[in-house]
Amino acid sequence: MAVSDTDLEAHVVRADRGVAVTLAVAAGDTTAVVGRNGAGKSTLVQAIAGLLRPDDGTVAIGGRTVFGDGVWVPPHRRRVALLGQRTRLFPHLSVRANVEFAPRSAGRSRAKARAAAEHWLDAVDGASLGHRRPHELSGGQAQRIAIARALAAEPDVLLLDEPMAALDVAAAADARSVLRHVLAERTTVLVTHDATDVLALADTVAVLHEGALVDHRPAREALLTPATRFVAQLTGLNYLPTDAGAIVFPPDALDLDAPGTGGTPARITDVTLLAGRCRATVETTEGPPSSLTADLPLERYAELAAGQAVSALPDPARVRDAARR
Repeated sequence: MAVSDTDLEAHVVRADRGVAVTLAVAAGDTTAVVGRNGAGKSTLVQAIAGLLRPDDGTVAIGGRTVFGDGVWVPPHRRRVALLGQRTRLFPHLSVRANVEFAPRSAGRSRAKARAAAEHWLDAVDGASLGHRRPHELSGGQAQRIAIARALAAEPDVLLLDEPMAALDVAAAADARSVLRHVLAERTTVLVTHDATDVLALADTVAVLHEGALVDHRPAREALLTPATRFVAQLTGLNYLPTDAGAIVFPPDALDLDAPGTGGTPARITDVTLLAGRCRATVETTEGPPSSLTADLPLERYAELAAGQAVSALPDPARVRDAARR
């Protein structure tokens, strides 16, 4: 099965949702789209898929305009496949018939549709499930079959909207392994709230904030030097605004001392034990409010309590400047 060399360009404006996003995805790349709820991720994906009509903008796939300049190509003619949290497999069809459905709908012969189904079932390690009905599958198995069905349509662009969100840890890891294999050199947009998805699957990360694109860089670079508090939290880093911008550092690079000993004034909001360490969460009390996490030696648990005033002291040797955007 040929893999598309299509690229994606989208400029989506939707006033009622406060969205004005421009995104370009290079041919064969996977771009992870991240951001808080309401940032515009679903609006962007729905507009690319043709499920939502923007007020203005353009959407082009491989140089072919599917929206804009008076053009509106309906969803079924865009060569785009959308896979979300719910698999939406046809309950009355077998797994094999579900995967055959897309090529049959595109006018392929029964034999070619069966060959496509066998190919993609094998690609997602689902060949042995072909005779089953959807209700006989586990959540992880159903998602793998949904991936096969989406790819059997041979889309030029694959849209994945939180595809692992409804799966347990083991099933999500299995789905990532499958996706890592089948997404190679395939133009893909992946909406996720999980840094593991980004690291495992994405070439680049696009960060949306309040309806706008605020950062778009290689995945590892964007996660290690986050441009927003949201991305820092996604990767478990502390994000502390400063007069010069912001700094980022891991929880084990933050110490808590008595008030007035330097650092940033803060108040403890929670203290707990985690993996043999004392974890304290604090809120800064001067400057822009920030929530910071400190991973401390276990014995510190006895001396810290919620409501206690402290000084938050990041280790200068382990502090990095956040990307400025």
